[in-house]
Amino acid sequence: MQFFTQIAAFAVAAATLASANSLTFINQDDTTRTIVFTPNAGLQKLDDVTVQGNDQVKVDIPTGWIGNAYSVSEGAQDVPGMLAEVTFQGWGDKTYFDVSAIVNNNDKDGVKQMYPATQVNSLVKELVSGCLVFPCNSAYYQPDEIQTVSTDETDLYVTLGNSASDIAAREAQPALVARHYVLGKLSA
Repeated sequence: MQFFTQIAAFAVAAATLASANSLTFINQDDTTRTIVFTPNAGLQKLDDVTVQGNDQVKVDIPTGWIGNAYSVSEGAQDVPGMLAEVTFQGWGDKTYFDVSAIVNNNDKDGVKQMYPATQVNSLVKELVSGCLVFPCNSAYYQPDEIQTVSTDETDLYVTLGNSASDIAAREAQPALVARHYVLGKLSA
């Protein structure tokens, strides 16, 4: 009997580990959005989820999952925008994440920021990727950039859409110089 009890305890522990990671999507405006997940080759496909306006949805992510997620606003075409990219249990058993503008840097209404869940109530987020207003210096624009963030945490928050303060900040933002000029590169 003790053998079966140990097996049952192991199964419970394995099931707990299988969903030890999460992404919580926080929708900051009244637009309903569908979250589309794209796993790396050979990894589990995750079902799309819908986040109602001004709501949030927590999604359990399998151990060792690597991939990205983007949002599609209700009524819009399914076109990848800003990506919330993540590697759970990566090198050194760390979580690696970034908001990537590489696929579609014109998305101003989808994924905004990613950060560990323990920072959700903090005014100053130490580990953040992405922008309230794009472009910014804490998003990933080129394949060779160093904007990926790492943490020991396995629960991340992803903000979506435009809060009233984001809209006010965008309207007050001065004209920006093209990123390739700031970086001293001649090509875009």
